Amino acid sequence: MNLKENDQIPNSEIFIFENNAPVKKNLHDLLKGKKVVLFGLPGAYTSVCSAKHLPGYVNNFNQYKEKGVDHIICISVNDPFVMDAWGKEHKVEDKIIMMGDPFLNFTKSIGADVDKSERGLGIRSNRYTMLIDDLNVIKLQEEKDTGSCEISAAENFLQLV
Repeated sequence: MNLKENDQIPNSEIFIFENNAPVKKNLHDLLKGKKVVLFGLPGAYTSVCSAKHLPGYVNNFNQYKEKGVDHIICISVNDPFVMDAWGKEHKVEDKIIMMGDPFLNFTKSIGADVDKSERGLGIRSNRYTMLIDDLNVIKLQEEKDTGSCEISAAENFLQLV
């Protein structure tokens, strides 16, 4: 990953699902003036992402709010329809913003793209979590392997916020 702590988050067009439709958004518009935890993962419905990464942030939502976090965002190299359906399945409700990066605009801009073609996934995102305050990366934890969810897990990252 070429993004580092103290860097400004790069601007990208991403997609979220609003009012039953995919909507293109500008990342800087969403993050400006906000304290945000953004976690990236290889893909919706994949094993570690579904069993640990996303549920951890849903379950620890209140603890993050108590620390002044305005939004928790899950971003993956999936389309907004998939992200919305996956969020509903995990009952994220208004706790987590489910964000799609289907063209890898954001993922490539931070250097988090990894080739998972041997597993049938194509180019995906590495697993990471970052704390962003008014567009600036304050903390960044990237896993060495996409199959691991330790330093980027909600319970562990909470200690850094």
